[in-house]
Amino acid sequence: MAKPLLIVESPAKARTIEKFLGRRFQVKASLGHVRDLPKSQLGVNVDNHFEPKYITIRGKGNVIKELRKAAKDSPRVLLATDPDREGEAISWHLAHILDLPDDSPCRIEFREITKEAVNKALQDPRPIDNRLVDAQQARRVLDRLVGYKLSPLLWRKVRKGLSAGRVQSVALRLICDREEEIAAFEPQEYWTLDVVLHPDGLGAEDIFSASFYGRAGEGKQEIANQDEVEEIMAALQGSSFSVSTVTRRERRRHPAPPFTTSSLQQEAARKLNFSARRTMVVAQQLYEGLDLGKEGTVGLITYIRTDSTRIADTARAEVIEHVKERFGPQYVGKGSRGRTVRGAQEAHEAIRPTSVRRTPEQLKNFLSRDQLRLYKLIWQRLVASQMADVVLDTVSVDISAGPYILRANGQKVKFPGFTVLYQEGKDEEDDDQGDRRLPDLVAGQALEPLEMNPKQHFTQPPPRFSEAMLVKTLEEKGIGRPSTYAPIIETLLQRGYVVKEDNRFHPTELGKVVLELLVEHFPQIVNVNFTARIEGELDRVEEGEADWREIVQDFYRGFALELERAEKEIGKIALPEEEAAIPCEKCGRMMVIKHGRYGKFLACPGFPACRNTKRIQETLGVNCPECGGEMVVRKTKRGRPFYGCANYPDCRFVVWNKPSRKTCPQCGAFMTVKRRRGQTSLYQCARPGCGFSGSGDGAE
Repeated sequence: MAKPLLIVESPAKARTIEKFLGRRFQVKASLGHVRDLPKSQLGVNVDNHFEPKYITIRGKGNVIKELRKAAKDSPRVLLATDPDREGEAISWHLAHILDLPDDSPCRIEFREITKEAVNKALQDPRPIDNRLVDAQQARRVLDRLVGYKLSPLLWRKVRKGLSAGRVQSVALRLICDREEEIAAFEPQEYWTLDVVLHPDGLGAEDIFSASFYGRAGEGKQEIANQDEVEEIMAALQGSSFSVSTVTRRERRRHPAPPFTTSSLQQEAARKLNFSARRTMVVAQQLYEGLDLGKEGTVGLITYIRTDSTRIADTARAEVIEHVKERFGPQYVGKGSRGRTVRGAQEAHEAIRPTSVRRTPEQLKNFLSRDQLRLYKLIWQRLVASQMADVVLDTVSVDISAGPYILRANGQKVKFPGFTVLYQEGKDEEDDDQGDRRLPDLVAGQALEPLEMNPKQHFTQPPPRFSEAMLVKTLEEKGIGRPSTYAPIIETLLQRGYVVKEDNRFHPTELGKVVLELLVEHFPQIVNVNFTARIEGELDRVEEGEADWREIVQDFYRGFALELERAEKEIGKIALPEEEAAIPCEKCGRMMVIKHGRYGKFLACPGFPACRNTKRIQETLGVNCPECGGEMVVRKTKRGRPFYGCANYPDCRFVVWNKPSRKTCPQCGAFMTVKRRRGQTSLYQCARPGCGFSGSGDGAE
C-alpha cells in the first residue's frame, strides 16, 4: 500500500524525521528551494505589476523528478518546510510543481524536531499561508530590483565584480559612518583624583580608596586639567576627612531571556568568537538532529530563526524542576522578564534545548567541539533565564574633605542567583559582576588620608563594530531580519568593502568609494530609517494589511528615477591606489597596494601588460621556533587570520593565537596571546609540546 509523502528541506532533517515515523511515511528532501528567479536576467516584469518569473533552479531537475514520482504514487502529500516566510515560500513552490490544489491542507509546522512535535504537527495540517508567501516574494523582488539594477551600474562606473544590496548597503554605511566618527574625534582631557584613606579605629586591612566627586552642595564635578587637580589637592592638604553619609541599598540583577536568533549570534561572537555564519551553520546542525547513540537521532534545539523570547509552559516547568534538583528551590526565579522585540512573532518560541534533561555533560561524546560549545551556551542561557535574580548589597559613602566631597562605592554579592551557572557576555569590560568591598563605616567617623593619586585621562572615540555589536545595531534599528545578518556580513567581507582586524570591522577604500557613490545618487537605499520602514511594510504584508505589489511599486517609483539620473551624472570612478616602496621584479614599476577578496595584496600598475602580483606579508617581529624564519600574518579563504612562518612551504609552522614579543621561560620560543580576561592577557608557548602558559608574569 502506498505511503503518504512528507517533504522537508534537508537530507539531515529527513533522516531524523524518518526514524520517528518509521514505515508510516516516506520522507524526502527538496534540498532547499526548487524554483527561483533566473540568475541570467532580472526575472521581474516591471511593466506587469512586478510579476516574478520563476524557473527551476539549475541542478534540481532530478530532485523534482523524484518528488513528482513519489507524489504521484502517494495518497497524500505533506510539506514540512521551516516555520517562517522562507519555508512557506518553499512549500508554495513545491505545491506548484507537484500540482497540489491551492486550498489543499498540505502544510504542517513544527519548531522542534522531536517525535512528539512531529506527530502533533501531523494532526493539524493547514493550507499554505499566502500572506507569508507574499511577504517573502516582496523581499525577494525588492532585493532583485536593487541588486540587478544597481550592481551593473557599479560595474560600469567603478569596476567589475561589485555589488550593492538593499540591506547590505545600509550595513556598510553604519561601518563607514563609525569610521568617520573615529577620524573626526578630538580627545578631551580630563583628570580623576583618588584618595587612599584609613578609617579611624580600624586596622590596616580596612584601608580603602575614594574618588573626588565635587564641591559640597554642587553635585558632580569634572576635573578638566592639571591646574584644576592641583588646586583641589592643595585645598585637601591639611583638611579633615570624615564620613558624611552612608547609604545602603539592595539591588537586583535579572537573568537575560532565552536566545533569539540575533542574541544567539551576538553571544556566540562574544563568548565563542564565532562569526554569525558559523553560529547559524552549527545551530542548524543541532536543530536538524544528531545521532545520540541508543537514543537515536534527535533534534537538540528548537527552530533557530526566531525573534521571540517566549518558551512553552512545558519547557518552563521542566527547567524549574531541573533547577530545584541541581541548585535547590531557592534558585528558582520568576522567569526572565526580557523585553519583547517589536513585531516579534509570538507564535514562535525562543531558541532552547528540546529537553533540558539532555545536559551538555551527557552529550559531550556525541557532539563535535563547536556543536557542544554552542549547545552548552543555549542550554545554560535557557536554564539561567528561569533562575533567581542576583541580589547585591550596595553601599555608597560620601566623605567630607574641606570644601569638597569624595565618594566611594562598594557592593557585596548577597545571593549569586543565576550567575552560579551563567554570566551574559558584554561588548565592553563590565565591573558590575562581583564584590567590591568597603570597610564597615559609620557617619561621623574620622578618616586619615594616606596618599593622593591624580590621573590624567582622555576621552575615547566610539569603538569600531565587532560582529556582535553590528548585529545588535542592525536589530535595534530594524534593518534586515535575524536570518539575513550572517549573509549581509559575509557579503561585505567577500566584496572587499570591509576587512576584519582584531575582530573589528574596518572599511576599505573600495567600500568608502562605493558608499560615497550610493549616498550621493541613491540616498534612500542607504537611509537607515527608510530601510527599517521597508521591513515594517513587509511585516504588514505578512499580517495581511498591505499588498506586496503596491509596496514594491512605491519603492521602485523613486528608485527608477535615481537610476536614470545616476547613469547620466556618474562618470568613470578611478579607485585611489596606494604606492608601495617595492619594485615589480618583472618590469621595474613601483607596485601598488590593492584590496582583494582575501585582503590587501601587491599588484603591478602596468596591468594588463604586466600581471605580476604578490602577497603582502605583515611581519610580527618574532621568529619561527622551528626554522628561525620571520612569523607573518596570513589568512584563510574565509578571511580568518592565522600566523605562519615566512619560509612556507619549506616550513609549515603555524599558530592560530596572535604572537607576542614575550618569550617562554622554559624553552625560549615566543608566547602567543591565548585570551584576554579583563585587563589581564593570558599567554601560551608557541612551541608544540612545551605546554607552558601563564599571565605573562613569568615570561620575559
